[in-house]
Parts: sequence; structure tokens; C-alpha cells
Amino acid sequence: MRPFEQRHVLVVVTGGIAAYKTAYLVRRLREAEATVEVVLTSSAERFVGKATFEGLTGRPAGTSLWERPLDHIELGRRADLAIVAPATADFLACLAVGRADSLASATLLAADCPVLLCPAMNDRMWKHPATQRNVNTLRESGLEMLGPERGELAEGEVGMGRMSEPAEILAVAGRLLEEQTLDGYKIVVTAGPTRAPIDPVRYIGNRSSGHMGQALAASAWRRGADVVLVSGPASRPPPFGVGVIEVETSREMLEALSGALDDAHGLLMAAAVSDFVPAAPRSSKIKRGVGALALELVAGPDLLEETRAVRERRGIVTLGFALETEKALENGRSKLEAKNLDFVAVNEVGDPLSGFDVPTNKVTLLDRWGAVEEFPVLPKEEVADRLLDRIESRLD
Repeated sequence: MRPFEQRHVLVVVTGGIAAYKTAYLVRRLREAEATVEVVLTSSAERFVGKATFEGLTGRPAGTSLWERPLDHIELGRRADLAIVAPATADFLACLAVGRADSLASATLLAADCPVLLCPAMNDRMWKHPATQRNVNTLRESGLEMLGPERGELAEGEVGMGRMSEPAEILAVAGRLLEEQTLDGYKIVVTAGPTRAPIDPVRYIGNRSSGHMGQALAASAWRRGADVVLVSGPASRPPPFGVGVIEVETSREMLEALSGALDDAHGLLMAAAVSDFVPAAPRSSKIKRGVGALALELVAGPDLLEETRAVRERRGIVTLGFALETEKALENGRSKLEAKNLDFVAVNEVGDPLSGFDVPTNKVTLLDRWGAVEEFPVLPKEEVADRLLDRIESRLD
């Protein structure tokens, strides 16, 4: 999975209770198709044994400078990215002064690649002036720092010192491995369903999970963009790193877009917006005893039409989606032209591997210049990457 495929990631594990999370991080890196090599300090082995990491990676885990001569040089040379998780106060101090008295520290000194440090310790240790001096030294040396977070600590206390979660570390690792082709660009993405209230209890909605829009937002952020995700009530948490504006109705989504588009370069409209809304939502719950209920629907706001003026004025590159039940390409082309879009991703209702609430999608991409590109069935994350590739080529 981009950007981890065919990349070498070195994971350094130091002696903290958060080392159990690192095993899950390694698993996620392997699922993303990275080659992972693990080095443990002697203290780390007291928390998680090397056999655990060898089982997860299928490769030997290093623990000593003396096991294989010059192994630290080879490990450092192969690494495209190094992650230290957890990074204890002692290990941060070791790195800050450039010590090389362990395989872990010596390998990092020899590594010519980005280094991501994920601190974890008691909050008192984190706040100590000596630790903060070391952190500042490491940042000034160009090392990346993620966390620590506020939360429950091993001692039963609550404070700043908890290691960031593996999903967050994976996201930042992906950004460090990805070429920052969208640095300086602002991308606005819509995702998820909208809800049109019938009364305070009921609403008209759809089965959108928000997955496709979230994958687009994550891909753009990983490439360095400033991303604003305008999201309806999705069934998944938003991706790490992006700015999120949560909305519920189509009108709220339009209002959020109106503010977000002022300085945007790209707009990716993946939300499943309600086309029709109740004409007169009730202010109190409709009781069952009223008998048959006739519900009058009227057209809701057309977000692409309502944003057309600002899109055209600012030259915002725009991708729309067209979910169709028949004449998919014909209807997609009509939407492309009628809404003055740059791209339309067309998919069809009824395909069990495409559309709402499934991890894959199958789209055909149409553009205003006449190109037609059919994607095979792919994970939505890969669909998002391919779509961003095409949009990127038009941003300039």
C-alpha cells in the first residue's frame, strides 16, 4: 500500500510499558506492505521479547552491537524511515548527546533517513527541564516528534506522557515517506452522509460510511496538503492530521463549504448529500397513532451548483462523484458538463464490491478534457491515491 510498499522501515523499541503497542504498529506496517526490521534495547526485552517481533516481521530482531559486526551500519543504510516507539526519557537523552553504546543508538546514528520519535514516560519525567532540553536538541537536529499524548499512564496517573496510538504513528510515517507534492496547497474534501430531519427523532439518510472521502483526505494530507474535511455523521473516525468540520444536514455542509473554499485549490466532493428533504420538518415527534403518514419532499441544496461561482472565480480543481443505477457513463458525463467539473468518478449501485459501506470501490474517471479511465476493483485507499494523482496533475 502506498507509500509503504517496497520501503524499509526500522522500528526501534526501548524500555517502556508502551512497547506492547509497538507490536501492533509493526503488524500494521507489515499489512501496509513495508519491510520491517526491529531493534530492541536490553530494557525493551523486559517488556516484549524479540520472538514477538520476529514472528511479526519474519526477520531477526537485533538486540546487541556484538551479535553481527557492523549490523548497525547495514540496518541504517537500508532504512527509508526509522521509528522509535516508545522513546523513553533515557533514550532521548542518549540520542541528544550522540551516544552509540547500544545497537539501537548506533543504528540511528548511522541512519541517513527521517527519524520519528514517539515519546512515552511519566508526565513528571516528560516535563522535567532536562527532558525538554533534549527534545529541543533533537528537534533542532531534524528529528520528528509525535506525542506524547495526555491520558492514563502505567502508574495509574493521568497526564502528558502516553505514547501516540499506532494508527497515528502509521499516518505520520506515511507522510514522512511520501513526496510532499501538495505542500502549500489547500484541499477541501466532503465525506459521509447527510441527514434530513423529519422530526426530532427521525431523519432521511443513506448508508454512506464516509470511507471514500476519508481516504481522499488522508491521501491529500499524506502528500503535504492542508486538508479540511467537511464530514456528515460517518461511521468511521476521521483520519489523523486533517482539520474536521462536523455537520449533519446538507444545509450545514453547504455553509461549512462556503467558508472553507475561500483559499482552497482543490475540492473533492465525496459526500452522499441528500437530494431531497422534508418540506416541513416537525418540531415534535410524530406519534404512531396518527395513521398513514404522507411525507412531502422538496429538493435540498445542490452543493456543486451553489459553490460553482467561487469554484470558477478561484479556479478550484473539482472532483465530483456520480453514483448511478443506469446509463452510468452517460449520466456521469452529463453531471461533469452541467456542474462545470474537472473530474467525475462514476460508480454503479448494485455492485457488491463498489459504493456504500464496503472497503473497495470500482470507478470510471471522466474528465473535462475527454479522457475516460476505468479503474479495477481496488481498496478505497488505492482508489483515493489514483484520483489524487490525476487531480495533482491539474492543480498547477
